[in-house]
Amino acid sequence: MFRHLMARAGHGPKHHRFDRPHHGGGGMFDEGGPRGREGGGRGARMFEQGALRIVMLHLLQEKPRHGYEIIKAIEQLVGGGYSPSPGVVYPTLTLLEEMGYATVEAEEGGKKLYRITAEGEADLKENEPLLRQVLRKFEMRRQERPDADSPELRRAVQNFRMALHTRLAKGELSKEELHAVIDIIDKAAVAVERV
Repeated sequence: MFRHLMARAGHGPKHHRFDRPHHGGGGMFDEGGPRGREGGGRGARMFEQGALRIVMLHLLQEKPRHGYEIIKAIEQLVGGGYSPSPGVVYPTLTLLEEMGYATVEAEEGGKKLYRITAEGEADLKENEPLLRQVLRKFEMRRQERPDADSPELRRAVQNFRMALHTRLAKGELSKEELHAVIDIIDKAAVAVERV
């Protein structure tokens, strides 16, 4: 939405770095793009190759889950500010199913409920050091950003997005209106940085 607004204002290139898949990296929290490397989120690099699969198996070991529940559970584990994209989570669930590490327990209204298998539990146990390392990193991130998952902050951001979306849906903005909206956004960004 913001890229669309800025493109209409003539600010910046139309293709932002978040439009492109991530490639490369080798750290604990790196994500790659497609072709088997785990990517997603809003530009954040969160998982090294294989780590997302292990975290998802860990969550399935806790209880059977739908893909959306896994996305939200990872968002909570990280402490807000990041959630893996559906374009990464659902293909990874399919991969886990193909590997025999997860099975579909039920399907209601197009939603698949995944459960870990004995093979998945064995793989999870084999990769327990990696899982512990990832969960420890998540804990450190939560401690560094104690207010990042504040319900009040989430509500305020959602209200801002909805207000912008509603205004843009009303029709084409005049040049003056467009510049006024951009000025409001820029001033808000500066005010937040200075808090």
